[in-house]
Amino acid sequence: MKKLICTVVVLSVMIFAASANAAEPVKILMKNQIDGAPIAISSDVSPDIKKNRTMLPLRVISENLGATVDWSTSEVVLTKSDVEVILQLNSNKVVKNGKAMQFDVEPYLKNNRVMVPLRFIAETFGCNVGYSNSAVTVETKPLVIDGVKVKAVQEEYYLTFGEVVNQITGNTYNEAIYNIFVENKGMKVEAPSNYADNVNLVTTGDYYKGGQFDFLDQEGKSIKRFDVYTLVQSTTANDAPETLIYEANENQWFRFNYKALLDILGLIDIASKNGFFKEISNTAP
Repeated sequence: MKKLICTVVVLSVMIFAASANAAEPVKILMKNQIDGAPIAISSDVSPDIKKNRTMLPLRVISENLGATVDWSTSEVVLTKSDVEVILQLNSNKVVKNGKAMQFDVEPYLKNNRVMVPLRFIAETFGCNVGYSNSAVTVETKPLVIDGVKVKAVQEEYYLTFGEVVNQITGNTYNEAIYNIFVENKGMKVEAPSNYADNVNLVTTGDYYKGGQFDFLDQEGKSIKRFDVYTLVQSTTANDAPETLIYEANENQWFRFNYKALLDILGLIDIASKNGFFKEISNTAP
């Protein structure tokens, strides 16, 4: 009888342990910086395992890989640099740069989120994917400017009182920010007549420096720097302010798209939410 009781207890423990392991959620880790440990990525919809494939919400993947997403009634288009991926809900057909391919698991909706295979999307955009101990690790590549790896983007801006300095450490965010500067840099212009770093020193018709963006190397030295200036307008102006960038390395001014500036600030907000952001200093009261 004792032997039977012990056997039943052992089997119960084994079944409980197996159930606990089966229910253990998959962790998604991003190795999205040159140094430091991978960071766990949060999602409002938990990952699924379908046919041995990790399925993750498309929004989570696009945010952390620096890809943009365009939606239509029939398809979803992901783009990053020279890579374009077109997919459809409930279809295993996918088109990568014009070439038809197939998913192992077709995208589907879960709690109003489009779930897509993580490995396929990540590797398509040049990332390495590994799986160990119920965790999927996505490793991204650093941005390289003039042969030098970028460790972080440093953002500096002045407030009415004080200055704020932040750093964005995520590889994909750094790359996306850099591409926005390059792709939206317009024609060369002369330096404005009146411009200043401090908002207290400008008036209507002057240009105010809304942000300085330094792409830093491993030692914290600037590889490339863009200063963004916006025209100070009257309070009744409804149009987007005229925007210029000063490329410090070239000592040259260029026209810039104000919406592009908003896109950069949006990326910084997302980087902060996902753990790839650090406040270096803040002297504002």
